[in-house]
Amino acid sequence: MSITSTTAGVGRAAAAALAAALGVSLLAACGGDDGGKADGGTPSKTVTLVSHDSFNASPAVLKEFTKETGYTVRVLKSGDAGEALNKEILTKGSPQGDVFFGVDNTLLSRALGNGIFTPYEAKGLGRVDAAARPDKGEYRVTPIDTGDICINYDKKYFADRKLAPPQSFDDLVKPAYKNLLVTENAATSSPGLGFLLGTVARYGDDGWQDYWKKLKTNGVQVVDGWEQAYNESFSGSAGGRKAKGNRPLVVSYASSPPAEVLYAEPRPKTAPTGVATGTCFRQTEFAGLLKGAKNEAGGKALLDFLISGKFQADMPLSMFVNPVAKDVALPKLFTEFGATVDKPETVAPAKIAANREQWIQSWSSLVVK
Repeated sequence: MSITSTTAGVGRAAAAALAAALGVSLLAACGGDDGGKADGGTPSKTVTLVSHDSFNASPAVLKEFTKETGYTVRVLKSGDAGEALNKEILTKGSPQGDVFFGVDNTLLSRALGNGIFTPYEAKGLGRVDAAARPDKGEYRVTPIDTGDICINYDKKYFADRKLAPPQSFDDLVKPAYKNLLVTENAATSSPGLGFLLGTVARYGDDGWQDYWKKLKTNGVQVVDGWEQAYNESFSGSAGGRKAKGNRPLVVSYASSPPAEVLYAEPRPKTAPTGVATGTCFRQTEFAGLLKGAKNEAGGKALLDFLISGKFQADMPLSMFVNPVAKDVALPKLFTEFGATVDKPETVAPAKIAANREQWIQSWSSLVVK
């Protein structure tokens, strides 16, 4: 079984939708070529960033890159994360662009194993926590952001029933929460896979399947992707309330509550949703210089910029992810309405690589079939 991963979380999806509604372009300026050599052999001043569909950055910050370096950024969106990665693997050595952004720790081994990146040590990498750098010493990829996949809950639902919301994986299988949880399919969704990996980390190779049997008995609902889970089935989101969703627990992101506040009109004083911080799996996204890039110099400059303070500070409110640079503070919206996850579950990329397909197949047999 192969996995097609989608990385869109509530913040990313909302930000992308808002950008589309406003007609915002993700080009820093008008590009006139494909990132190779201009007529006459002059080095191109366009650098092409290949990414998943959920990439979103403020036009102003990309214009700042152009101002600093002279390079214009062309963003080429190539589907969800798994689809975009597959395209680069198929075009290895003759890539669609210069830099690839958006491969996360659940798919990193596929990218590295297929050798699609040229090593480059980005300037400023020392500002990134060592825990976010699994490719130590080889520099094939550069960590760009982190996010936590967690259970979100509908505050009103639990307050109305004077029922404490769950806070841990163990809580989710208790009778009090029967028929309340909706999650995404681990074979088709990045949040769904992240939640599965969180249970593998929590209960181990010998215990995670028994845990999912208990979740199934307790009425967990499985849908194809995040959009359906969060904006249709979940009763706590703006979309879910409109769709009359009846599940007050959903697998989403720790950054989902700030997004609910930011895009609400009028803006509420408190977030309508909360985060069960004992159910989180840490996701890290990476970027890399594509092997065979036509504009290698521009690609290196872009990687330097992606971990610069300016770009890192822009990400929280444009993509609703956390910066990896230790010297970049989160905006007030995140600190006031978001959740701090001190001890997220993690699984080593090498272990994910060795077991991902088997875990997905076993999970599908247990939960979906």
